[in-house]
Amino acid sequence: MRSALSGRQLTLAAGDYAAVVTECGAGLRSLTFQGEPLVLGYGPDEPAPAAFGQLLAPWPNRVDRGRYTWRGRDLQLDISEVERDCAIHGLARWKAWTPVREEADRAVLACRLLGSPGYPFRLALEAEYALDAAGGLTVRLTARNEGGAPAPYGHGAHPYLTVGEPIDGCTVAVPAREHLPVDERMIPRGPAEPVEGTAYDLRGGRVLGDRRIDRAFTGLERDAGGRARVRLTGSARTAELWLDDAHPWVEIYTADAVPAGDRRRGLGVEPMTCPPNALASGTGVVALDPGAAFTGTWGIRAG
Repeated sequence: MRSALSGRQLTLAAGDYAAVVTECGAGLRSLTFQGEPLVLGYGPDEPAPAAFGQLLAPWPNRVDRGRYTWRGRDLQLDISEVERDCAIHGLARWKAWTPVREEADRAVLACRLLGSPGYPFRLALEAEYALDAAGGLTVRLTARNEGGAPAPYGHGAHPYLTVGEPIDGCTVAVPAREHLPVDERMIPRGPAEPVEGTAYDLRGGRVLGDRRIDRAFTGLERDAGGRARVRLTGSARTAELWLDDAHPWVEIYTADAVPAGDRRRGLGVEPMTCPPNALASGTGVVALDPGAAFTGTWGIRAG
């Protein structure tokens, strides 16, 4: 029997929630609540468009020219975003991940990321997806250094929240005090700045209108459990993404350059452990010692 382009399809269900996770990249291909999508999805025989639902490791977002220095060693990543001359979104999102545990409401997938010239380190990655009838989806990504030297590490994820209508008329709430300005190649050229008095102040909720946003936010306000919450509210429903304190950054993207049928019909909400260009700048990069592990958790639920 022919398998899908994105490999095995792991289906999860709990209460009114249902999800599909792919063997390719351990990506979130679909998430629904009461049959309605909470994220922009795609077909099993499509490569994930515009990084829909992908996990981003061992770095999220861009590395300028693909160049960075680690412990005195100059390294060069393959350029995966040719138009901006950047390496983007890590090495694991197109790898085959092995399902190691499958239950009705939970799946665990693993990936062995072996060394390469641009990233001469060895990681064991594990992604856990769990659905709960009350709480929705929880995603936990863990990296363990299986090599003999400290490795630079960061991760993220790339779901697009949707409420089934164009986002222009939706209210977006991002509890961030700062945003990170970028240049025309989407590379940071200075420190984060206050959102106060700018179009990027989405605290408390703002109608998105014609704002075009593709940048990282930080200084996140969190609840007593350490979670920050980004909400997209339309005329009839709400989708919410939460991220734990392993993720000090969140990228917000108004889906202006995704395939035409989905353009500005979803909001990219990307939990990140470090900002864009972190491998080069060093900001927020985890020095993962041999044998050590790092874990971050985020989730999505209907509002």
